[in-house]
Amino acid sequence: MAKIALKVDVDTLRGTKEGVPNLARTLERFGLKATFLFSLGPDHTGRALKRVFRPGFLKKVSRTSVVEHYGIKTLLYGVLLPGPQIGQQAAAEMRAIDKAGHETGIHTWDHVEWQDGVRHKDAQWTTEQMQKSWDRFIEIFGHPPATYGAAGWQMNEAAFTQLDQWGIKYSSDGRAEPNLMPYRFALPSGKLKHVQYPTTLPTFDELIGVDDASEFDAAKKILDITQSNPNDQVFTLHAELEGQKLLPAFEALLAGFLNQGHDPVTMGELHRSWEATKQLDKIAQLPLTWGEVANRSGELIMQKN
Repeated sequence: MAKIALKVDVDTLRGTKEGVPNLARTLERFGLKATFLFSLGPDHTGRALKRVFRPGFLKKVSRTSVVEHYGIKTLLYGVLLPGPQIGQQAAAEMRAIDKAGHETGIHTWDHVEWQDGVRHKDAQWTTEQMQKSWDRFIEIFGHPPATYGAAGWQMNEAAFTQLDQWGIKYSSDGRAEPNLMPYRFALPSGKLKHVQYPTTLPTFDELIGVDDASEFDAAKKILDITQSNPNDQVFTLHAELEGQKLLPAFEALLAGFLNQGHDPVTMGELHRSWEATKQLDKIAQLPLTWGEVANRSGELIMQKN
C-alpha cells in the first residue's frame, strides 16, 4: 500500500550509545532500514529545563516520564555537569549504523540551543551552527550526509538556504497532517530546490498519557491512522524513547505497519519513489509557516497548503 519513512531523531549521548544500537537490532530482525539523524555537538539536555515556562511543557513532562526515559545524568548535562561531545564520544555507534546500511544525516549541532533559539537567530549564527555539524559529520563518516531533519521541527530561512547550498536533495524539517504531500519552500529570498517531506504521523510522546493512553495504546492510535490508508507517511521516533523504554511498543508498531501491507523505508527510499513517478514536478511551492501540534508545546514548522 503506502510507504512509511522511519526517521530516527537522536538527541543525546545516551540515546546515541544505547538507543541507537537497540533500534538497529530491532530493525535488523524485521529486515528494515531507517534514517538516523544525529546530534553531533554537545549534549546540553539539562538546559531544556528552562522550557518549564512554555505553555504545555509541564503537562508533556508529566505524561512522558522524562527522568525515566532520559536519566538523571543526561538531565544534568549543561547545568551541573559539562555537556559531553556526542560526536566524539559516540562516533563508533554512529559509524556502526552507517556500516549496517542505514541512511545517516544531520539532526543538529547543539539540540537545545537550536530548538530553543534558531527561529529568531540571524544568518551568521545559523550557518556557523550548521557548519559545525557538517564538519563533524564528515569527520565521523567520511562522506556527506544524505539528508537533514531539524531539531524540534525548528528552522529559519538561512537554515533552509544552507541545505540547498550543501546540495541536500530532501529533508524533513516540519510537520503536516497525515497523508504526505511533499513540497518545496518559496521564501522571500527565492524558491528552494530541496524537497520537504514533513512528519505526518503523531509521535509516541504526543499520544502517551492522553486519556491515560499507554505506549501500546499510542501504537494502536497510529495504526488506526494508517489502516487502509494508501497515502505515504513520515513517522518520527526518538532513540531516547523508542530505542529504550518504548522499544516493545515500537516493535508492535512495526509489526502493525507490515501486517497492514505498508512498506517501512528510509527517507531516501521515499524520495526516490516520488522521483520515479515524476510527481515531484507537480509539488507545491509553499511559504514558511508555523503552527501547533496537539500535545506538543510551542510552535513548529507546519505545512499549510
